[in-house]
Amino acid sequence: MELRHLRAFLTIAEEGTITRAAARLHTGQPALSRTLRQLEDHLGVRLIDRSTHHLALTAAGRAFHDKAAAALTAVDRALDPHSLTTQPLRLGHPWAALGQYTIPLLRRWDEEHPDVPLELRRIDDRTAGLTQGQVDAALLRGHVTAPGLATKLLLEEERVAVVPAGSDLAEHTTLTLADLATWPVALNTVAGTTTLDLWPATARPAATIDVTNTDEWLTTIAAGRAVGITTSATPRLHEHPAIAYRPLTDAPPVPLLLAWHHGTPTHPALHNLIHLTHKILAEH
Repeated sequence: MELRHLRAFLTIAEEGTITRAAARLHTGQPALSRTLRQLEDHLGVRLIDRSTHHLALTAAGRAFHDKAAAALTAVDRALDPHSLTTQPLRLGHPWAALGQYTIPLLRRWDEEHPDVPLELRRIDDRTAGLTQGQVDAALLRGHVTAPGLATKLLLEEERVAVVPAGSDLAEHTTLTLADLATWPVALNTVAGTTTLDLWPATARPAATIDVTNTDEWLTTIAAGRAVGITTSATPRLHEHPAIAYRPLTDAPPVPLLLAWHHGTPTHPALHNLIHLTHKILAEH
């Protein structure tokens, strides 16, 4: 097995067809199909379902995907000439980062650790790219179930209702889950913390609108198509004239966690990040 087998698999998974994947990799379709079969034969499992025009990952393919991506990322990073001199600490987040404490964290880091760049990366993924090796640590909201990760609770954020500014709901000073249930609810299916399980089984919203990132979520609500639920970090970062934020009085808070790979830290400055994050939160 060679790195080209991993690149072939990941490209096919991303593009969805052998044709587009072959064009992106500048190779022929028969050669790319052979490469995929070699990988599957080596692993002894079918990674990609070829029964439809748009290819899809099998259960084994989904399990292998993050491992392959992490392996390629590690190799690419090891072979990067700049990694021998300056190794940035990559901190991922799917949305809102550390909320109102994001800027203080970045400024204090630059003051206390000027020789180690801290890169803040927004990645629309359940673990903000952590399981794929794209970042060294991640700020994640909600319960983290991905295997192999260690987490540290930083704080708990209150939930907030997000409604169109011109709606009847915006006239209330506070809102409840029952108030929101009369509207379609926008759900971020990639990295959101809101599910229909927040509502009682007999009083759930009749309709939902699925989105894949924060920008789509905000636009859907601003357009008056749905309402949403977020945490207290969002209003401070995403002010919008067509959106109103109201306290949600009957929903549980959301934990904000710092996550990293369990065991040996992937970056020597990771412990400094954990210490500084707790220090800033304690000061405020």
